[in-house]
Amino acid sequence: MADQLISTAVHDALPASYVRPESERPRLDEVVSGAQIPVVDLADPDPAAVVARIGEACATHGFFQVLNHGVPAELMGAMLAVAYDFFRLPAEEKAKLYSDDPAKKMRLSTSFNVRKETVHNWRDYLRLHCHPLHKYVPDWPPNPPSFREVVSSYCREVRELGFRLYAAISQSLGLEDDYVKKTLGEQEQHMAVNFYPRCPAPELTYGLPAHTDPNALTILLMDQQVAGLQVLHDGRWIAVNPRPNAFVINIGDQLQALSNGRYRSVWHRAVVNADRPRMSVASFLCPCNDVLIGPAAKLVADGSPAVYRDYTYAEYYAKFWSRNLDQEHCLELFRTA
Repeated sequence: MADQLISTAVHDALPASYVRPESERPRLDEVVSGAQIPVVDLADPDPAAVVARIGEACATHGFFQVLNHGVPAELMGAMLAVAYDFFRLPAEEKAKLYSDDPAKKMRLSTSFNVRKETVHNWRDYLRLHCHPLHKYVPDWPPNPPSFREVVSSYCREVRELGFRLYAAISQSLGLEDDYVKKTLGEQEQHMAVNFYPRCPAPELTYGLPAHTDPNALTILLMDQQVAGLQVLHDGRWIAVNPRPNAFVINIGDQLQALSNGRYRSVWHRAVVNADRPRMSVASFLCPCNDVLIGPAAKLVADGSPAVYRDYTYAEYYAKFWSRNLDQEHCLELFRTA
């Protein structure tokens, strides 16, 4: 099965199994390239203004970029560099890490769900569980030699950033600062190191098709040289261009449910490039499997009906993985009416 990895060979033509039907292609000429994207400077001396901007971005776009977030620029660069070094490893070494089992805590795989999908996506990825680090790091790849040290340091910084954003999101909803963090329990943390090789026909395929994230919050480190992330806004796809030393923050499905639909888990997709490969590192904060998730009581206390029923994250995640990535929003299965 490891021969399915697309990062182990140069492809001069797109294999038929990656070609999307005409109606499902990305239509790259229709993408809006110059859209205004919410940007939040976390070093703004007015904390209330930061909270207000985050709340507005969550409600109108479902995503935003953050600057002056506290994660060292040198560490961000080192994370991308070691990721590229990993995907340059010999094919036989990467093959030892390959698995198509989504239950595995550490695996190198391709596309999204190769066991059940009919059309593949132009992506290889390394999936890591990251919390607690002492539990998972020993099973991480031993090469490149600096991999474990760099990625561990990066994971710690990103986790702290996520919790700072949780506090701001809680405040923006009129909730206690620690509401989101406390309600979602001892957060799991996962990472997807996504590699999108140079693609011979970007207009025919995706790196990842349109989807929302099933977790609570996604912190995305983008390749500084190659764009590829696109987000659906007001019915049109807009390109999110790399911004120096910034992270892209996506609201996930669980925060949409917790906010009773006030905040949006944004539809987004990854397109590929004919000239250059692209890397992205997505860090996911995820609720405990057994924690009960639903609209915050304060947000339905004024007579506003609960949009979603309560459920466990384990129940949600099982439904998410049982479907195709680009089907209707998984949260629709949990609506109260």
